[in-house]
Amino acid sequence: MQPTATVLVYSDDSGTREQVRLAAGRRPAPDVPAVEFVECATPAAVVRELDKGGVDVCVLDGEAVPMGGMGVCRQIKNEIFACPPVLLLIGRPQDAWLATWSLADAAVTLPVEPVEFADALAGLLRRRAAVSA
Repeated sequence: MQPTATVLVYSDDSGTREQVRLAAGRRPAPDVPAVEFVECATPAAVVRELDKGGVDVCVLDGEAVPMGGMGVCRQIKNEIFACPPVLLLIGRPQDAWLATWSLADAAVTLPVEPVEFADALAGLLRRRAAVSA
């Protein structure tokens, strides 16, 4: 297993990006690698980072403006070869169907609840490690 995993966090709100960092901590679960974060405030920055490679999981804010994470998710899933798994932050549980439409691999509601978020992130990191092995 690699020593660290790179998690891209997209939100126009620095407070939401901070919630994600704090909820994940340095390691979201004992059996996954430590995480380092790449923060993006615009959809263009997300695409640039993904084009560079090395991102293991994306966390996208469905409530971001001007382009929400659902639209960004659908775009990157259709345009980025071997797109990493996406954890979508949604505004309400009823928006889960939109997360499915956007092709997200998992979704949790805002505000970020640390245990739920860490579990979802760890699950995607495990899946990514299994695919890479």
